Amino acid sequence: MKMNIRIASFFLFVLLIPIQAAEKDFQIIDLVVGKGEEAFSGSYVTVHYVGKLTNGNKFDSSRDRNRPFEFNLGAGEVVKGWDKGIKGMRVGGKRKLIIPPELGYGSKTVGSIPANSTLIFEVELLKIY
Repeated sequence: MKMNIRIASFFLFVLLIPIQAAEKDFQIIDLVVGKGEEAFSGSYVTVHYVGKLTNGNKFDSSRDRNRPFEFNLGAGEVVKGWDKGIKGMRVGGKRKLIIPPELGYGSKTVGSIPANSTLIFEVELLKIY
């Protein structure tokens, strides 16, 4: 019995290390605190955003397209860092999200985003449905 507990504890420890590292590197910085309705998992939200790499290169922008982005928060339609970072925002708010690879695209190259990239997004919450 003691051996099973030790083995289970070891695997739990090993499995949690990447999650804790990702949590430590994930940052939410409120640039403007909104005064409107609060977003929560299950909310359908509309945002404007600009995405950059840590070297400052912009890889995407809804503002440049003049077309806000809509998605269902918490449904896995976006990178995990967005689901975590937009939850709790209020309409009218602006946040900077610093998203480590584990909560972004991980070891995959996506378009002009290299594998294992930290992503930096400035997000403005426009509307909640």
